[in-house]
Amino acid sequence: MRHKTSVVAIAALLTASCGGGGGGSGPGPQPEQQTPPPSAATPVFQTPQLVGLSVADVQQIIANGVAEAQAQNQPSGFVVIDRVGNVLAVFAMNGANLTLRTPPAPNGVNSALQNLTLPAPAALAGGISKALTSSYFSSVGAAFSTRTANDILQETLPPSAATRGLESGPLFSVQFSQLPCSDVSSQFPNRAGTHRGPLGAGADPGSFPLYRNGTVVGAVAVVGDGVYGFDTEYRDNDRNVEEVIALAATRGFEPPAEIRADRVTIDGFLLRYSDATPADFRSTTIQPFVAINGTIGNLVSVRGYYAAGGGVLAGTIYGTEASGVRPATALEYTIPELWVVSDGLGNNRFPPIPGTDGVNALTAAEVRAMLEEAFLVQRQARAQLRIERNGEPEARAQNTIAVVDTNGQILGLVRGPDALPDAIDAVPQKARTTVFFSSPTAGAYLAANPRSGNYVAAVRTFLGDPAALTGQTAFSLRAIGNIARPWFPDGQLGQPPGALSVPIEQFSIFNTGLQARLIEQDILDHIGFILDPTLTVPDVPQRCTGPGSAIVPATGRNRINNGITLFAGGVPIYRNGVLVGAIAASGDGNDQSDMIAFLGLHNAGIRLGGAIGNAPVAIRSDRINVPLQQGSSNLRYIRCPFAPFVGTQDQNVCDGK
Repeated sequence: MRHKTSVVAIAALLTASCGGGGGGSGPGPQPEQQTPPPSAATPVFQTPQLVGLSVADVQQIIANGVAEAQAQNQPSGFVVIDRVGNVLAVFAMNGANLTLRTPPAPNGVNSALQNLTLPAPAALAGGISKALTSSYFSSVGAAFSTRTANDILQETLPPSAATRGLESGPLFSVQFSQLPCSDVSSQFPNRAGTHRGPLGAGADPGSFPLYRNGTVVGAVAVVGDGVYGFDTEYRDNDRNVEEVIALAATRGFEPPAEIRADRVTIDGFLLRYSDATPADFRSTTIQPFVAINGTIGNLVSVRGYYAAGGGVLAGTIYGTEASGVRPATALEYTIPELWVVSDGLGNNRFPPIPGTDGVNALTAAEVRAMLEEAFLVQRQARAQLRIERNGEPEARAQNTIAVVDTNGQILGLVRGPDALPDAIDAVPQKARTTVFFSSPTAGAYLAANPRSGNYVAAVRTFLGDPAALTGQTAFSLRAIGNIARPWFPDGQLGQPPGALSVPIEQFSIFNTGLQARLIEQDILDHIGFILDPTLTVPDVPQRCTGPGSAIVPATGRNRINNGITLFAGGVPIYRNGVLVGAIAASGDGNDQSDMIAFLGLHNAGIRLGGAIGNAPVAIRSDRINVPLQQGSSNLRYIRCPFAPFVGTQDQNVCDGK
């Protein structure tokens, strides 16, 4: 056995090139079954310590920030959260500008969430989304801020006038995860599990993760300039005062310098952590929280997120049952270092269950096999976005992995110990998006949804296929993303937009096309709930993307119930040529996510004797050739890393499958 990525003989599985296609139909040869690895093994993953924020810690963070805000002469609002997104305090200084405005469209033709002007205290809602982003995108191996997120979710990596013509960021579209209508995210006052964001995830500079002993314990965000925006120019320093104040607030809770985002490269570019530095600080004296609360400012309630009457709260400790993210028990899984999402009462929220969609439905045993096999692939996979410290062995990729059926029902979810919390919501999004666009009824579903506009016709025209979105093509998430960029092919200037996007002249992170249109009203309705002074406006239901008529009776949910997403890492599941679900992964590089989902499904098919597998080659999306103004370009299916596994030089591991 060359390396342990499966409980089956891997030598027959890892044979040839992965490049961008992932050929082969079905599970291929049936190697002899091997004994699963033992339940106790040498740990391979970076794992967080069991530490958290105390009430005194939260008070000190706010006091740090208030001192700098006074010195900068910018009254501000502050949000502090724990690792899983519980809001521990919201503090507003007297005179802070708590209105919120989003930037207009480049050409002034605004749509979706562009050019919003919202009254106070809407900025505090934006602050919660900013804080979630910094906490959820950071890990033991890499500390990411909202400025980091800004650089990796736009249409060009990195965003700059000088980089037009390069491809989009690896987390393109992730701003529309953690939605307030998500059925995956927890809601206040429930403290267990990852939580929703009022505006999804954020790219507005001015939020940083908080660390203790090298472990993420939460994040702080600062608002006060009236703008909830993004930075389009990587090369300059925009002298953002919110960012200076937020960086000052982290004093005593900084990440180790060697894991900051500005030590991480993607496609040859160093990411940014902060334009601000300690040299920008002006504060010299920090008053204790007791001296500023009630004088300089006050704790402020945010409806649906935080009740000021409860005072400053301590954070949950990530990895404990109270946090809702913890190691699996021996009765749940026997694979080492596998973690699950729980309800705070000891129960796994997403154990392997059978599908809800009829005679071809996935069984619980099949779901378990896919989750376990994908987890074993990542247990050997090299990380792209993690940095080793203090003589650690080479870092492994850590993903969240989920399986859904054709109704979008989550059938199971597992994750690595330090996998990014954002993926708990984003991975079901990935799987649901993948199975939805591959389904026979995708076109009819969208055509009947008044939020969808003319996107079905646009896809059919773009692909030159009047039968598109009727189940004849197995769309990977990478392929769906291909046709949702503001240029097709991605980054090629002068080309028209993909069918699911808006033209580049209208495009921004607040208007991505179909994705934004499907959830625009959900976000606006939720903001109305937060701002309602009468406390009578209801909150949005935990059901995104469409009217009640779109609910699937078997599940009580929409099929894309927490929105769609557009970055790679999901593949559909087939049984004898019939679509039965999708598997997705996320938490490291996109190529790693593709590989973990694709090989996990492939290996599970072998383990189960060929009962399920990847899509037949003949119907995969990389067979679609799209005409261009000059020439043509194929959609993609998957793209796997070269030499992806620790301890072996195996390459091209996805080809022929």
